[in-house]
Amino acid sequence: MIDCPLNDEGREQAAAVASMFRGKGVSFSKVYSSPLVRAVETAEIASGTVTVITDERLLEMDYGPYEGADLKNLPLELKRFFSDFENEPAPEGMETLESVKARLGSFLEDLRTSSPEGDILITTHAIALKGALEYLMPDSHGIWWSRYVGNCDVYSFDIKDGSFTIPSPVLY
Repeated sequence: MIDCPLNDEGREQAAAVASMFRGKGVSFSKVYSSPLVRAVETAEIASGTVTVITDERLLEMDYGPYEGADLKNLPLELKRFFSDFENEPAPEGMETLESVKARLGSFLEDLRTSSPEGDILITTHAIALKGALEYLMPDSHGIWWSRYVGNCDVYSFDIKDGSFTIPSPVLY
């Protein structure tokens, strides 16, 4: 998996999220991140001084032989997949969407059963976030796979009475 650093635009986006959190009086008791450098740096900027705990389950989808593909000149099978996540299976050698959802679900279940206190920040990647949203909203029937998720998009959910609440986008 390519582990490229966060660029200046990403740092600005993370700083805007940090400012939004401060403005709402949010401080984090724990911060979890994908181990990729750009996700960890986003977590550090957005959270302030909290130590970042990395978890492999928060990694982006494994693109297998397509890792690093030229986004302006994608192979046909990858174009099809990206244009219709709901109906086109992941090309041979790539992680499946169900695997992404299960991986993120495993992380979320461990979080839920640990009975965390306070606000927790999780930084991950676009398709991994979609997998988490699919897991948290099983009645969505795959619609999250086709929805746009931008860099530093923020979703909020709670754990109440041992269950997850429906996530909602946080605008900043």
